[in-house]
Amino acid sequence: MNLSTLLAARGRPVRVGLIGAGKFGSMVLAQAQRIPGFHVVGVADLDVGKARASLARVGWPEERYAARSLEEAHRTGGTCVLDDAGALAAFDGIECIIEATGHPIAGVRHALAAIEGGKHVIMVNVEADVLCGPLLAERARAKGLVYSMAYGDQPAIICELVDWVHSCGFELVSAGKGMNFAPHYRHSTPDTVWGFFGWTEEEVAKGDFNPKMYNSFTDGTKAAIEMAAVANGTGLDCPDEGLAFPPTGLHDLAQVFKPRAEGGRLPRAGLVDIAASREPDGRVVHNHIQYGVFVTFRANNEYTRACFNQYGLLVDQSGWYGSMWRPFHMIGLETSVSVLSAVLRGEPTGTPREFRGDAVSIAKRNLQPGEMLDGEGGFTVFADAIPATRSLAARALPIGLAHNVKLRRPVAEGSLVSFDDVEIVRDLDVLALRQEMERGGAPGQARAA
Repeated sequence: MNLSTLLAARGRPVRVGLIGAGKFGSMVLAQAQRIPGFHVVGVADLDVGKARASLARVGWPEERYAARSLEEAHRTGGTCVLDDAGALAAFDGIECIIEATGHPIAGVRHALAAIEGGKHVIMVNVEADVLCGPLLAERARAKGLVYSMAYGDQPAIICELVDWVHSCGFELVSAGKGMNFAPHYRHSTPDTVWGFFGWTEEEVAKGDFNPKMYNSFTDGTKAAIEMAAVANGTGLDCPDEGLAFPPTGLHDLAQVFKPRAEGGRLPRAGLVDIAASREPDGRVVHNHIQYGVFVTFRANNEYTRACFNQYGLLVDQSGWYGSMWRPFHMIGLETSVSVLSAVLRGEPTGTPREFRGDAVSIAKRNLQPGEMLDGEGGFTVFADAIPATRSLAARALPIGLAHNVKLRRPVAEGSLVSFDDVEIVRDLDVLALRQEMERGGAPGQARAA
């Protein structure tokens, strides 16, 4: 990589706008101040006070974010804090927008505004990406812009490993990430989530913790969102029956994440899935990769197979399948890589190429007509990752549209929620964009009329 060299040789700063000053945004800001030539012109958050507190918490001197307008920030090299994300998208002095709100509806709107404003988009908001990302990326490419996954988050790092496999000429078999998960976690709610983390009420009270966000990680929803995004960016598929979460430690990745016909746990090659860090009974998996990502791949011939063994690659029992992994991801601390890649190289760090996987809503309990769905991390539904072809055939309700919508029909626990089961009366602009993407169809499926 030579991004820092390119930045130093550029002779002028890369100018950035950040939407969302929560945990991820704070991590971006923590490192941005340490990168010469990386100028955060504006930070937009509905809660301006929270945004200023985030800047102070990560060590920015107050005078550095005292600019009263984007124009002043651009002229002086400072930063303007404001509550209008649209102003960032419209300001000519910004080249790249980081969308880090985590809100799927807002994220889609922000990305559209940024693309219309001629800005590259770094989509931290995987919730928005899996809802409409393939279409957003297509619109960006049509305008000569980059729409990119955020480096440091797991989907982008998985895409990097997949690219490594292809660039080396190996046969790609599977990809995924580690996660703290056991089957009974599916029933976690915002009221019970802290017990899964082993935290006391006193510990939670001392921190700035969002129970719905943490519950999204716990009940498997975030895993589904991220794996669907990886499928859209790599050409891999989600399993037909959803994610299986096989418990797997580092040394067993190549053995487990290969086809069943070859002694593995996958229905076939070419899938994404999760390496759970807990056994179904709750025991911690030895040498797990809870915070990491991985790919598995196969040698193409006997000579390459022998090289796998000669150079210490972690392989399966046959020696034909190997694994490569990264043991950690540092989310916002690494996202500047995406910004610099987009602006300096015109390259994304992972981007959706097709509508291949979907994160769909599954009833967490028996649901009755008149109930309101409460979306990602809530009490009513969790998400699973399935092929887009199956999602379209079932008219599945994407998890990104499952917040604050009313049920028209009962849905049994564990059943897929469909568009026919709900009444959607708001956010119709984003619904229309999603429907436009769906009309384009999925790979291998005839396009809708």
